[in-house]
Amino acid sequence: MGSLVPFQDLNLQPESTNFTSSPTTTPRIIPKIPKLEPLDEYTQADVQTTPFFSNPSPNFNFSSGSTFTRTPQLPTSDSIPPEIPPGFEEINVYSEFNLTQHFRDVGVVEHQDSRVEVVEDPDSHASVPDNNDTQVSEIVIARKQYTQRSPELVRVTDLKPEGQCYYRDAVRKTRMLCDSLRILENNQHLGPHRRRRGDLKACQILREHGLWMHRDKRIVGAIPGVLIGDVFFFRMELCVVGLHGQAQAGIDYVPASQSSNGEPIATSLIVSGGYEDNQDGGDVIIYTGHGGQDKYSRQCVHQELECGNLALERSKHHGIEVRVIRGFKYEGSGSASDKVYVYDGLYRIVECWFEIGKSGFGVYKYRLVRIENQEEMGSAILRFAQNLRIRPLVARPTGYISLDISRKKENVPVFLFNDIDDYHDPVYFDYLVKTVYPPYVYQNVGSGNGCDCIDGCGVSCFCALRNGGQFAYDYNGILLRGKPLVLECGPHCQCPPTCQNRVSQKGLRNRLEVFRSRETGWGVRSLDLIQAGSFICEFTGVVLTREQAQICTMNGDSLVYPSRFPERWAEWANLSQIYPNYVRPTYPSIPLDFAMDVSRMRNVACYISHSSSPNAMVQPVLYDHNHVSFPHLMLFAMENIPPLKEISIDYGVANDWTGKLGHI
Repeated sequence: MGSLVPFQDLNLQPESTNFTSSPTTTPRIIPKIPKLEPLDEYTQADVQTTPFFSNPSPNFNFSSGSTFTRTPQLPTSDSIPPEIPPGFEEINVYSEFNLTQHFRDVGVVEHQDSRVEVVEDPDSHASVPDNNDTQVSEIVIARKQYTQRSPELVRVTDLKPEGQCYYRDAVRKTRMLCDSLRILENNQHLGPHRRRRGDLKACQILREHGLWMHRDKRIVGAIPGVLIGDVFFFRMELCVVGLHGQAQAGIDYVPASQSSNGEPIATSLIVSGGYEDNQDGGDVIIYTGHGGQDKYSRQCVHQELECGNLALERSKHHGIEVRVIRGFKYEGSGSASDKVYVYDGLYRIVECWFEIGKSGFGVYKYRLVRIENQEEMGSAILRFAQNLRIRPLVARPTGYISLDISRKKENVPVFLFNDIDDYHDPVYFDYLVKTVYPPYVYQNVGSGNGCDCIDGCGVSCFCALRNGGQFAYDYNGILLRGKPLVLECGPHCQCPPTCQNRVSQKGLRNRLEVFRSRETGWGVRSLDLIQAGSFICEFTGVVLTREQAQICTMNGDSLVYPSRFPERWAEWANLSQIYPNYVRPTYPSIPLDFAMDVSRMRNVACYISHSSSPNAMVQPVLYDHNHVSFPHLMLFAMENIPPLKEISIDYGVANDWTGKLGHI
């Protein structure tokens, strides 16, 4: 157990706060509504009372050879703690947490999951429970009533490395499940006049199954498993991981009605420029309180010191930090409002006052200062990466060895960056865009092996039937679910190049950068934001048979063995937590009994590092021949990968040619 960090006594007399206003101005009381973000378009059209997959057949076919029956499980509580993996019982990860909480009584209270010790501050009498969830219920859930979040206020400190890995993995799996459900829902309800909001549906079903995280405690400060720089494409994802508990309100706070001392406490807020008096300077934010706006986001009445406004003032008084999430427009985000949300860390409220705003009405303002010694803000990294895409040599004058090691063979340039040493090895290899197969692989391949969809492929497409009766991607090119083998339309098909079933053969869409790292040697990162389920690149090389591989091994050549790649594709869209009868796709079973020589010709994928918790996976794909034992090795994102974050895959057994060890 680490050192105890008790909260301050919330029953002490508050210090005087200097709120100044015009002597002729008398603030008017306005309705107590949460601060809404004007750019978030949650309309009545989004409030769907129909459940997920509202019109499925009794046995809905998700993949070739796998069926299940939807049998929703209604949990008895609003939160189900994540299952502890084998071996963690002895380590007791939860006991490594130091959760400090306010209660009326003195003593040690056992947490409801019987694995967390909660130590109280004997001088405190303020039990601060969570805020109401009316926004979530009104927007997402139309018919089901949910219990409120736990009335426990805790802080997580001294989290050991094994605990950090455990919770990070739990967050990754929860977000992966959310992404998978959202993509599947959007794909099923496509139509010219239907607005697709699979994010709301996905989060609804996760809540029904008790899979929202940290619902059994109210966490002040950092959320275990959520890192600074994590990017979210939808507001509801913030609720799922416990980062921000309001579906649309900008201020998340504990209401006074649920606090024993009658004082609200703010825990997180979203900065998205919705109020005209806001000023965002990065490390310093002037944040405007809620209330008093019309439907055009214009201030029309005075604000009052109540609800979220009062909660921010009370957090300032007690020195309680708040989590800050920034929301802003990002081209190609794929969300309903083209916005992304980036977690930028913890801030302290150092000043609050009342003044007349730009519209002539009184507003409450709060000065927030970012706490020192944190990781760089994710929003700053996104903006820096944008400058790199436009003017790389201006944004980063030194370190670039090449602005395109592919020599224009790829659709977009592949940068080479090294500001550590003089090692320039990647420029000396021949860049190989596509894998080279033995000639006999293409035998018996003719025009009769493709589809004849001249006007575009549909559900009756021959390639779709070969692929299990459906396409592997949605209309945005996002992989619906991982499979042993994905069959795409190929050169012998009659469909146009724009066919949605040709995703991986179209080449790079994101600008990648090979860079030198002190931890992993060479690594790969993207200058673009890569959405979960998106195609990244192909892992290319010269394919060798077993006999050829043995000869090359004796010559000391660098070989990659695809059979060593773990089946990480099975984790993408694994719905076993939602549907107990779900069976992962197993057909066709493909033997990967070959090696790939990358000693002389390779592409950007060969510099991707190994990780036991990767953010990308290898998905076998076949499109230009029929030999299932020799598929293309395509890499897809398993989670949202922010710009300049290293891309990693699981090599299984580290190969000698990589010279890299697993890292988290």
